[in-house]
Amino acid sequence: MDGGEDLLLIDVREPEEVAIAGIKGIYVRSYKFDADFAYPKADVDLVRKQLGAPGWQRLVEVRSRKEQQNVDIYLLVEQEKANGLAIIASQPREFTIVNIVGSIDMRKLHELEGQFGIPKLEIEEIERLIYPVSFYRNKARHVKAACERLVTHYGGRVPTTMEELLTLPGVGRKTANLVLILAFKSQENICVDIHVHRISNRLGWIKTETPEESEQALYHAAERQWWPLINLYLVTWGQNVCRPVYPRCGACVLAPQCPRIGVTKVARAKSQDAA
Repeated sequence: MDGGEDLLLIDVREPEEVAIAGIKGIYVRSYKFDADFAYPKADVDLVRKQLGAPGWQRLVEVRSRKEQQNVDIYLLVEQEKANGLAIIASQPREFTIVNIVGSIDMRKLHELEGQFGIPKLEIEEIERLIYPVSFYRNKARHVKAACERLVTHYGGRVPTTMEELLTLPGVGRKTANLVLILAFKSQENICVDIHVHRISNRLGWIKTETPEESEQALYHAAERQWWPLINLYLVTWGQNVCRPVYPRCGACVLAPQCPRIGVTKVARAKSQDAA
């Protein structure tokens, strides 16, 4: 990419000596530039095209608009075995590819931490990456601890049961339900956050004191076909219309049927709401 060197995912040089059986080599290529996004788009497209070949699956996709950083992690699966791992990290003036070639034991992969030029991600770095979210310091610690437990206890794979998910640091029933619904297409779970709790009580569907109580009550109050969708609809509605304080009842299409339980003050109707 720089100085006429082709950007190839698979390095043809002799692999470095690796301590973990099954791994043939670990290759790290990093390119730095004097100007933002100076690397040729065609080279980047070439890498992504290789990762679009049969067997490659994208496991993680992270996009940080604030820092303009992108990270993609791909896994090569052949005959139900993990035979390769590729990480692509791009910043405005830097482009890095990490490629692990060979059979990968996800339970032992954590042994590579800090070796072969792969740095250990510190909590401060995680804090910087997730800074825009609320309570980013606490969440950074949970992210790191949860990832460590995923590697040491679950072979690097996200567990598929509520009981196992709840063993991950920082994961409660809300997050566990959301993972089961979005990642594993569960039709048997309801994700209840503060918006779902508030609105379902305000509408009179249930009468509960906490989100945990609301989850259990909604299993009885809502038809099963709506369980995985309740969070999607009510969270968006709660952030924009049925707000915690001064809900925009004048803009709500459900206003004629809503009992407004617990609502004492509403937002002043704007011209667009009235329309």
